[in-house]
Amino acid sequence: MSAAHAAVASVLLQVNVDVELNPLEGLAGGAVGAFLTTLIVGAILVAVAPDYTVDRMAAVLDDPLGTLVYGILVFLLLALLVFVLVLSIVGIFVVIPLVLLLYVLWAVGSTIAFLAIADRLVDRGDDWLVALLVAAAINGGLALTGIGAIIGFVVGAAGFGAVLEGRL
Repeated sequence: MSAAHAAVASVLLQVNVDVELNPLEGLAGGAVGAFLTTLIVGAILVAVAPDYTVDRMAAVLDDPLGTLVYGILVFLLLALLVFVLVLSIVGIFVVIPLVLLLYVLWAVGSTIAFLAIADRLVDRGDDWLVALLVAAAINGGLALTGIGAIIGFVVGAAGFGAVLEGRL
């Protein structure tokens, strides 16, 4: 080994990288984000389109496996489309709005699916507040557990499939 290589190796061995990672902060942040997203999107859906919300909630409850499979298949196909568009440089201009649209549709679908679950747990009647809070708490609680995020993804995929069911 030459003197230059020895000097570089000596410098590399002396580098001290001090990075503090706290996974609990990440889980808590994700849980708060999931809770607020479900609460805000749900409040908008209930205020703007309550009939559509109830209709899509019924679609999730009537055929949960069908909407789940449809949601996952559409998600995978759209992820592949995004990947292919990113590979072409010009496609990046199409990908950015497409990803934003998909994020909004996923949030709407996930909220609808969690509202459907919450509607089964509580008697909503004409008051949506309790159902909204229960749906947001379920989504936030699942995100907080870490492993529950997988369940949250499955529920979100079923809602995503229900939202896109009549559109694609």
